[in-house]
Amino acid sequence: MKKFLFVFVMFVCFIWAGTGLAQDSLVTYEVPQKLFYSMHNDDFTVQVRTPGGRWKDAYEYNVQVDMDRVQDASMVYFDFSGTVEVKIRKNNGLVNTVDIRPLSYKIAPEVKGNIIQFTLDKPRNISIEVNGDRLHNLHLFARAIEKSRPEPDDPDVVYFGPGLHEAPDKPGDVFQVKSGQTVYIHGGAVLKGKLLCNNVKNVRIVGRGIILEPERGVEIRFSENVEIDGIHVVNPKHYTVYGGQSRGLKIKNLASFSCRGWSDGIDLMSCSDVEIDGVFMRNSDDCIAIYAHRWDFYGDARNYKITNSTLWADIAHPTNIGAHGNTENEGDTIENITFSNIDILEHDEDDPCCLGAMAIVAADNNLVRNVTYEDIRVEDIQEGRLFDLRVLNNPKYNTRPGRSIENIYFKNITYKGSGVHPSQIEGYNKDRAVNGVTFENVRINGKKVTSPEESDIIIGDFVKHVKFKK
Repeated sequence: MKKFLFVFVMFVCFIWAGTGLAQDSLVTYEVPQKLFYSMHNDDFTVQVRTPGGRWKDAYEYNVQVDMDRVQDASMVYFDFSGTVEVKIRKNNGLVNTVDIRPLSYKIAPEVKGNIIQFTLDKPRNISIEVNGDRLHNLHLFARAIEKSRPEPDDPDVVYFGPGLHEAPDKPGDVFQVKSGQTVYIHGGAVLKGKLLCNNVKNVRIVGRGIILEPERGVEIRFSENVEIDGIHVVNPKHYTVYGGQSRGLKIKNLASFSCRGWSDGIDLMSCSDVEIDGVFMRNSDDCIAIYAHRWDFYGDARNYKITNSTLWADIAHPTNIGAHGNTENEGDTIENITFSNIDILEHDEDDPCCLGAMAIVAADNNLVRNVTYEDIRVEDIQEGRLFDLRVLNNPKYNTRPGRSIENIYFKNITYKGSGVHPSQIEGYNKDRAVNGVTFENVRINGKKVTSPEESDIIIGDFVKHVKFKK
């Protein structure tokens, strides 16, 4: 009897292993055949394998970056568990140096000729840069294997399988999403059109596939409990995620590329109760922006948690808070926001109004308070400043100054590089001031700073209670 039970259990496990996802240790995806040539970038050839296993090809997608002069970079993605070996061949030119960023991951490749190899033992979103080239680099997204996939015939599931999918609603190229639906985008699927969540509840948009060159990637309006997980948005005309007057948003493991004017990453207006985790945003405008009232959307913005992410602003801000609000009443409040465990890989901006890797610009009668930046690593940036805290009225965007900035905390912040503009803290007048800014363990090029002078911060008028913890 014991022998029979053992055999039966082994048989069940065998059947489960043949049908489930969890048993796989490495999953790659095919590009839709119609897009095989048009989406390919030949700068790199990428292969992956389990240790000692057979090498598998990963398709090298072309993604465009940097609005200043649009350039072609590369992207590959796959899923794995355990350990994966990565082999990259640089197809054009010599390999003199290789940087794998974020540098905090401390991934040291082995380089032989034009072959680059390394091993990963956990999911990572990384940039491989040969000879210091950040504009024609390889972005590699190695994610955890999906635990489950929804059933395609489930009436509450919109299932996009492998292949190219054109949006049914024109003009605008829109896929409408209804309440209670799960939208699944297979890793071999490419959608041409935005996903629109308008006045809906309890929606999931998940998978490993691509939304290609939409007006916006995912648009969330007047909705509740919308989750986005694991997808890629490539070169939208406008924002990657556009959120307005919505609550209960979860954005996880999202990868984004943009190269046009106003092609921000995640822009949320009058949204509250938001979690953003594990995203990789490379955008030609703000990577993550948090506002109050703008356009059709009204109300405060509060309770944000942004964690474990990588932000790359080819122009404008990696993080930006407070620029838009409601001037027709006493003003909106933006509060209770935490950024933690963030790598900032670039900040490149010429316009003095838009400098700041960590920027709070209170305008349009906004009160911004209770914001924490913790465990933030800023790598060498081209042009910008580290901190920008100002109450202002920018006539380009605003009609009134903000009310105040209060209770801002910077802890465990590092910058390694040169060429930054001085940071600044400045109020507008005695009634519209900055009150309460604390710096704890801020290090610039390895040196802990204990004063505004050491950290190159200009403290302007109408600023109270700036403190450096020793």
